[in-house]
Amino acid sequence: MNAYKRVMLKLSGEVLMGNQEFGIDPDLISRLAQELLDVQNSGVELAVVIGGGNIFRGMSGTASGMDRASADYMGMMATVMNAIALQDAIERHGGCVRTISALYIKEVAEPYIRRRAVRHLEKGRIVIFAAGTGNPYFTTDTAASLRAMEIQADVVLKGTKVDGVYTADPVLYPDATRYETLSFSTVLEKQLGVMDATAISLCRDNSMPIVVFDVTTPGQIAKVVAGEPVGTLVQEG
Repeated sequence: MNAYKRVMLKLSGEVLMGNQEFGIDPDLISRLAQELLDVQNSGVELAVVIGGGNIFRGMSGTASGMDRASADYMGMMATVMNAIALQDAIERHGGCVRTISALYIKEVAEPYIRRRAVRHLEKGRIVIFAAGTGNPYFTTDTAASLRAMEIQADVVLKGTKVDGVYTADPVLYPDATRYETLSFSTVLEKQLGVMDATAISLCRDNSMPIVVFDVTTPGQIAKVVAGEPVGTLVQEG
């Protein structure tokens, strides 16, 4: 019995790199696609938002002198590339999936229409939301939170390379400890970096729980959806 009926999974673009320095690891994305299908086949309605950091990051472009809006639009297009790659992997595993873009790219993705997205979920299709919110100055974390509200998801699952939220960076500080639960206020006050402040505030204001977990470990998505104590749960305190 799953703990959630409809979930929003946020994947960072960096996750798709695997052990590579950039781009997409074909073995990793194939394994992720199969896991997503297994979760969907268990009765969960599944939506996904993917970042584009494995291809291009808007903030890094800005740091190198680019106009912020231009850099952010490039980052949005990077997320479309990742979405198409994941869509292809899911289809190769026999799944039914739709990519919906906040930017109008009708040749490769459907335009974002909330009711259509919900209908796809109800029909048992995995929905991948691409191009963030379609606006510069907003992250894909914020896009995931926003879309989660719009489709009335039960939870936002933040899939990362780390198995939860720690008191400090566990790579730099080996004695850092992992939080099992956190309140939204604590995340904002301590600037714990779960998601950006806009995304956290949006989830807090709409009582949307967030689970931060290690998506690179096989089987973790199914465990989180089943309600097992995996990662860090962020909810109202």
